[in-house]
Amino acid sequence: MTLETSTLKREGLDTTHGAILYLNDITVSFDGFRAINKLNLDISVGELRCIIGPNGAGKTTMMDVITGKTRPTSGTAFFGQNYDLASMTEYEIAHAGIGRKFQRPTVFEQHTVFENLELAMKMDKRVRPTLFARLTSEQEDRIAATLRLIRLNGQEDRLAGLLSHGQKQWLEIGMLLMQEPQLILLDEPVAGMSDAETARTAELLNELRGKHSIMVVEHDMGFVTEIAQQGKVTVLHEGSVLAEGRMDQVQADERVIDVYLGR
Repeated sequence: MTLETSTLKREGLDTTHGAILYLNDITVSFDGFRAINKLNLDISVGELRCIIGPNGAGKTTMMDVITGKTRPTSGTAFFGQNYDLASMTEYEIAHAGIGRKFQRPTVFEQHTVFENLELAMKMDKRVRPTLFARLTSEQEDRIAATLRLIRLNGQEDRLAGLLSHGQKQWLEIGMLLMQEPQLILLDEPVAGMSDAETARTAELLNELRGKHSIMVVEHDMGFVTEIAQQGKVTVLHEGSVLAEGRMDQVQADERVIDVYLGR
């Protein structure tokens, strides 16, 4: 699928059916090893879905498939009704509205917090005359609103490299938001955070619930419990869905206890 085709399809993206992501019988094999094994998963529009499971369960590979980093050996992956993710490049997928944040924050440390958000802002870079050209009042308002949302208002003139680990994580989430994604993938967003930072991150994601579709891969069960609320939690094991349901349901599932939670 060409970028031009992707752009045209994005304008007509139809999510009225209630789901924004479909993974159907996805299998990924590496030298005979199945990292993903006939995985079926769907994410609803505006849903915050938590993905848990032991190391090696296929969580990262699943995200790699969704973002185009890894091609499935078999199966289909669709974003909305119109995007066949397996036929798109990583750039096309990002342009279509899927944003991903890795576990380790990647911000521009020699630029200020404000400049990081400005650099990430979705706009036509071809018609922008120079980097950091004068922003419109609407663009400045968007950055100000994002700074408040990610708890960094008052820090906008600080170099990103001087932020704490948790603040860098929030800044990177803010940079994703500036790109106006419809689906956000977060890989262990609270790893290495203090308890206070973890709690504030839970507040942030709960505020984003309903405004974006969000997939969170995380090992911190306290954090998952805080953001899962009455939403759905998916447990992966050996590349497939082992269990799915409310947090209390998966915590009581004997299979999940045996392979992940422990007794």
